[in-house]
Amino acid sequence: MAATVTPPSSFPFHATSVDVLVADDDPASRRFLADGMGRLDARVVTCADGIEALALARDRAFDLLLLDCRMPGAGALQILSTLRSDARARSRHAIAVASSAEMAPSERSALLMAGFAEVLVKPCKLVDLQRLLGSLANHPTPPLDDQAGLLASGDPVTMQALRGLLRGELERLKDELANMDVDRIALAERLHRLRSSCGFCGAAMLSTETVALQEALAHASMDIAPNLQRFNRALDATLLALDA
Repeated sequence: MAATVTPPSSFPFHATSVDVLVADDDPASRRFLADGMGRLDARVVTCADGIEALALARDRAFDLLLLDCRMPGAGALQILSTLRSDARARSRHAIAVASSAEMAPSERSALLMAGFAEVLVKPCKLVDLQRLLGSLANHPTPPLDDQAGLLASGDPVTMQALRGLLRGELERLKDELANMDVDRIALAERLHRLRSSCGFCGAAMLSTETVALQEALAHASMDIAPNLQRFNRALDATLLALDA
């Protein structure tokens, strides 16, 4: 099935800078999700199977991937895993949301641990889609602050060189967090170094979440899972901005 594009239309919320891939094999769900995102002024591309979703996400840099858990060819989990391991995929660092009509608590936890920012249970409402887009379009802190980066680094050439180093550091950190249990002491030491790098590069969003995660790690009894999820989202958003 060929991909279709839903044109933006007027709505009180504006997200015209957000590109969304909606992949769902159920025609009614796909239509609702695409039309809802379009009403919220997002740019939307749709498809009906996992193979096409993978091809689209490899070739185009989407901001948000809305992926059904069960589709012909590949489901949400397989799609995201393949994209994250493909260095050439343009949507490798896109924010990903899994969708399903049925969701056991254990399955939801597994999806979040696999890197999904959220799980959307269908049927959903327009306000749920607005909230998803709002988390992208209205985040109070941008991924990259060029002015802050220039002030810290001194000139554009140095800033870009430092951002190249930061990108490599973030790639390694992301792989480490995905492939091993979190060592709180080692992570705290790593965040101390990362905080300095973020400052020199103007990585404002990640810097904010780094500080929050450091504070959570400082309390031995505190559950760091919510902070770690926000940190991972900021890490993905920063990588996406560095690639842009």
